[in-house]
Amino acid sequence: MSRRTTALACLVSSVLLTVLTATPAAASPADWDYIALGDSYSSGVGTSGQTGTCMRSMNAYPGLWSTAHSPASFRSVACSGATTSSLRSSQLSALSTGTDLVSVTIGGNDVGFASTIMTCTLVSDAGCAAKVADALELLDEEIPAALDATYRDIRAKAPNAKVVVLGYPILFDESAPSCGFAGMSIPKRKTLNNGAVELNKVIEARARAAAFTWSDVTDDFAGHGICGPSPWLHGLELFPPTDSFHPTGTGHRSGYLPALESALN
Repeated sequence: MSRRTTALACLVSSVLLTVLTATPAAASPADWDYIALGDSYSSGVGTSGQTGTCMRSMNAYPGLWSTAHSPASFRSVACSGATTSSLRSSQLSALSTGTDLVSVTIGGNDVGFASTIMTCTLVSDAGCAAKVADALELLDEEIPAALDATYRDIRAKAPNAKVVVLGYPILFDESAPSCGFAGMSIPKRKTLNNGAVELNKVIEARARAAAFTWSDVTDDFAGHGICGPSPWLHGLELFPPTDSFHPTGTGHRSGYLPALESALN
């Protein structure tokens, strides 16, 4: 065999070995070590069984996926209120070279999700539009770099993992004339929904730039927005108020879980 042929054979073998080992798709989920990162949309706020200051629940989509597939190991370090900064400082230690699968939702709190929603609940349509405009300015100027840094750190800590970045649902049904006690007007709902669309666009672009798998949950939640006839998200809740504007148990089971499943097929 010539030197050139030998070198080519080695190259082909190396490429095949990389393909077979760099992603868990080549093995059964029963062999995977799975870590869930992220904010309240991954920790399980809005579902039953929340515990601790991070409000984690096995009824969130990561726990539901783990129950369905029985991976070799599963751990959720997702935390209510997490930002890109707090994820990088407090969640990445859960990752390792042995991690096979990572899922993450992040970015909503970086643009002030909670404060924007509450402001829109209390102020006029114009005031809501101004608040969302401020968030979109932040989204354009600061969030792409914050996501890039977060995704780089995830890849550095889990170099062999398949990383699935999930987006956020469009919160509101825009057709219902009323939206319950202290509900949003139709103009407010449209403004907030447009903000969610723009946020998802930025997250998708940065996830793809990092060569991560993007999973858009918009279609999964279509027809199930707040104020609609069959909502999979909580509206404004008084008991407990933290559930407000988060997916219900059905939202995780019928919305987020299928989105994760499809990203892994």
